[in-house]
Formats: sequence, C-alpha cells, structure tokens
Amino acid sequence: MEWVETTGSTVEEAKNAALDKLGVAEDDAEFEILEEPKPGLFGRTRGQARVRARVRPAQVRPKTERRDRRRKGNGEGRAEKANGERSNGEKTGGDKPAGEKSNGQGRKPRNERPAREPREPREERPKGDPVDPAVVGAQAVSFLDGVVKAFGMKADVVLVREDEEMEVQVNGEDLGLLVGPKGNTLLALQDLTRVVAQRRLGDHDTRLRVDVAGYRERRRDALSRFATKVANEVIESGKPRMLEPMASADRKVIHDTLATMDGVTTRSRGDDPYRQIVIEPADH
Repeated sequence: MEWVETTGSTVEEAKNAALDKLGVAEDDAEFEILEEPKPGLFGRTRGQARVRARVRPAQVRPKTERRDRRRKGNGEGRAEKANGERSNGEKTGGDKPAGEKSNGQGRKPRNERPAREPREPREERPKGDPVDPAVVGAQAVSFLDGVVKAFGMKADVVLVREDEEMEVQVNGEDLGLLVGPKGNTLLALQDLTRVVAQRRLGDHDTRLRVDVAGYRERRRDALSRFATKVANEVIESGKPRMLEPMASADRKVIHDTLATMDGVTTRSRGDDPYRQIVIEPADH
C-alpha cells in the first residue's frame, strides 16, 4: 500500500486526515510523524504537524520459520542419501590408484565459496508529477462502463468529484452481481478500478471510491444501527462482544459509530481477512 502524507494543526488532526484518506480505522494503519508543531509565545504553536501513513501490512510468516519446516521434512531423506554416498565410497575406494585422494584434487570445497556482497537498501520510488484528477476520474468511468457492458447490464456510470475526493457511482437496477455477499465483489471491483485509474497513471493524491446502486450508504446505515444495538447489550450485560470478521471499511464504520457513545470501547484483534472488532464495557 502506498504511503499518504497529511498535515494538521496537531499530530492527532493530521492522523485523522490520513485515516480519512486511507478509509481505515486507526488500529489498521501505521504512522510516521515527519514534523510536529513548535511551541510559541503565550501557549500558541507555530507551524503544522505533518505525518505519513499507510494501511498496516498483513503479517507474513518469517522465511526462517518456513526453512526450518522444510529442513525437518527433508532431514531424514538427506541423512539416508549421505549414508548411501558414504557406503558407495567405501566400496569403490579400494579400486582407486595408490596415492590418489578420494575427495578429488582440484575441487573447490563448499566452505570456500565466495560470500555475496550485501545488497544496498532499495530506495523509495520517487513520485512523478501530479496527475490531473479529471484524467483519473475519466479512466475510472471508462473502465467501469466496460465492466457493466461485459456483464450485459444496463446502468449509468457517473463521477461525483469534490477536489481530490471522487466517487464513481454505478446506478441502475438488478446490479446485485456487482455487489456480492457483504459487498465483497464491490470491494474487489474498487481495487481493480484503482489499479486501472490510479496505479497505472501514477496517481498518489486522489481518493477514489466505487459505489453500486447506493449500496455503501445502505451498508453504512445498517452497520451503525447494528453497532448501537450490540453496544447497548454490552452495557446492560457488562460482558464484551466479539463481532464477525469484517473488511477494514466496515470496521471503520463500527469504530466511528461507537467512538462518541458512553459506556463502551472498541478495539480490533486478529489479522486480515479474519480481523474482528471487540466491543467491551468502558471500565472493562
């Protein structure tokens, strides 16, 4: 995931701006504070806070662990092979001319293999010139219009833009196939659109979303009502509740809905795609 850079009057404000741009909750992102406001006279501050952030990468099992696993599985076979080579050497050793070394002269021992030079750290790819958001939006509309026609559907694809924020809306009827269960197909379609309209053009500044038949607003309302209902149950029972795994965008709706609700707190646990939200009493 590409890094985004934001500013604000405070570090917290800059972080919130980055979260809005990434579309994830705070515990699904990682930050680097590039600059903090400096204290001035009479309690005022000078300058702005500047941070950069990205979606937290999924945890991958270390290579050493995978190598150890392979070694355990192949260890017995290698030992048998080595024993067989030694036994063959003993049988043929008597046939060699006197004075000839059995390990073969002129061969380079394995432990004398030249060491590899350490690799230089990979430099971060510099950003090119800013891409016109209008070009990004037009490319996204063209791609989604082609998807709709490929599925044999009838729909209007329109672009709603506000500065660097843009949403491509696919409006029509019988578009459930483009949404999929719990919006999973819609999320995949959005990822493909971002690849075509942003990554290929080298765009790093605009925030692009895709919506189909107003699904996102309906989903947001349903999640908000559900989160409030569960939170009230947690307050009454005094026991935490763990929700089913959700996409990061859905988790952000839950976190945002309950952030201003007294008596409960939320946190996430686990790794994607099985990351879950835990709603628990505030004094838990």
